[in-house]
Formats: sequence, structure tokens, C-alpha cells
Amino acid sequence: MEALERLTRRQLDVLRAVQATATSERGAPLNSIAMSLSISAPSALQHLTAVEELGLVSRYRGKSRLSARGELTLAEYRRHHRIAESLFGNLGLSPREVCRAAQEVDLALSHLTIERLCDAEGHPSVCPHGEPIPPCSGRRGAG
Repeated sequence: MEALERLTRRQLDVLRAVQATATSERGAPLNSIAMSLSISAPSALQHLTAVEELGLVSRYRGKSRLSARGELTLAEYRRHHRIAESLFGNLGLSPREVCRAAQEVDLALSHLTIERLCDAEGHPSVCPHGEPIPPCSGRRGAG
């Protein structure tokens, strides 16, 4: 089972917080991650430990960084989310509504389902917000 399919919404939020607060010179400090999630440092540490055990984050001297697998997992999540947004956008929902609707299902959809939705939607290149959607795994370089 892929890492994305095992993540909880909170664990995904932790990955995003690590990515947003880490710098190239040093990783993300625990307090910054906790603040960005509006939770206590001990709670943030529990969530960090869970994603570290999945191989998505590495910690060194109290600083956290996404692993290569963590970066890939976040990229896969963005693809899932944006494909789901495109589907809901075609139903006439507003950009705000498409994001909410996509969050209801994006973690539950398998890679195969996302690929099929992408194919059914004609391989959209951008989501309703104008963000790029990477091509399907079988269509690298196509769009």
C-alpha cells in the first residue's frame, strides 16, 4: 500500500507544515510546526513520529525535513486533490466548494481511481484554481 493511502488528514497537514516551515539550510523546528498546525508541541511531536515511522520525514537535532518519499507523497497528494477538484469543478461547483468537496475524497481515492478519473476528464492540465496538474504516470510529458 502506498504511503498516501495510509495517511490521515492530520498527518498530511504535518507533512505540509514541515515543507512550509523548513528552510534549505535547516529543517523545520518543532515549535514552528506546532504553531502552523495550531496544536501543542507534544501533539505535533506525536504526529511527526508517525510520519517519520512511515519514512516520510527525517529528524535531526530537533529539526524535521521531508524525505524524498515525503516529497513524492505530497506531490501525489496534490495530484489526487487537483484531479478531484477538476471533477467537482465540472459539476458547476465554485472554486471554494470544489476544494472542500475534493478534501472529502482525495485521500480515499486510490492511484488507479485517480488515473481513471484523469482519463475520463480528458487529462486536465490545471485545476479550477489554475494550479498545474502533473500528467498521469502513463502519460509523462503528455498533457
